[in-house]
Amino acid sequence: MGLFSMFKSDTGAQMTPHLAFAIALLYGMRSDGEMDPEEVGHLLSVLGGANEGGAIGVGANNRALLDRAVQYVQRNSPDQFLAEATPLLSDGQKLCILANLLDSALADGQPEPEEQRLFEQMQRAFGIGDAQLQAIFQVISLKNDRTVFTNAQHPHNQPGFSVQLGGGKAA
Repeated sequence: MGLFSMFKSDTGAQMTPHLAFAIALLYGMRSDGEMDPEEVGHLLSVLGGANEGGAIGVGANNRALLDRAVQYVQRNSPDQFLAEATPLLSDGQKLCILANLLDSALADGQPEPEEQRLFEQMQRAFGIGDAQLQAIFQVISLKNDRTVFTNAQHPHNQPGFSVQLGGGKAA
C-alpha cells in the first residue's frame, strides 16, 4: 500500500444529506420523462444559479454536487436511493426534500402521475403522513397557482381565505 493509496477509496461519492437533496430533486424532475423549464428553474433556485457567459447554470459551489447527483441517478434506482439516504436524513431534511419535490412538481401547474407516485414513494420511505404535509401542500399549491390573479372568482380570492397551518412533528 503506497502513501497515496489511502485517497483512492475517497471518491467523493459518499451519500450526504445535501447530496440526497439534489438527487431527490433530479429523480422528481425525470420521473415524468421530461424536464420542464419550470423544474430546471426550481433546481437552479435551490442549488444556487449563476450566470456564466450569458448562460444560466448551477453556481460553481454546487456544480460538483449536481454532477455527483446526476451520476448517482444514472446508476441507481429510487428504491436504492431511499434505502441509502433515508437513515442519514433528519426529520427536517426529509420535510425539506418533500416540500421541494412538491414545489417542483407543481411549478408547471399540475403534477404528473409519475411525479405523484415518486412523491408518495419518498413520503412513505421517510415515514411522513399526509396530515403533516397538509399545510405545506396548501401553501405550495397557492404559491404555484397564478390563476388567483386572472380569475376573480377563484376560491382563494374570497373574503376571509386563509391557509390552515397546523403544528406537528415529523415521524
